[in-house]
Amino acid sequence: MASEKVLTLDDNNFEAEVINSSQPVLVDFWATWCAPCKAIAPTIDALAAEYEGKVKVGKVNVDDSQSTPAKYGVRGIPTIILFKDGKVVDQVVGAVPKSQLEALIKKAV
Repeated sequence: MASEKVLTLDDNNFEAEVINSSQPVLVDFWATWCAPCKAIAPTIDALAAEYEGKVKVGKVNVDDSQSTPAKYGVRGIPTIILFKDGKVVDQVVGAVPKSQLEALIKKAV
């Protein structure tokens, strides 16, 4: 499972934790049965630790919370979306290398 530095997000707390956040937020949309999601999980944990205090990192289980992924057009998982000031800055789909996620984060910090 995710490290303690990764927020557990759902339909109920997404607006408070992501949309209303004063910091950029990297959100990983995932599911327990998704092999690429499991493959990228250690990278998400590492980014949460490395960017602590600069970027919030959270995960939305698409099976448990379906409204939020639908709202942001998540069709494949993992989908990683970067939010800043409540708006989508950029997104990637798939188990991408850490360097690609760091490039994503650098757009917001």
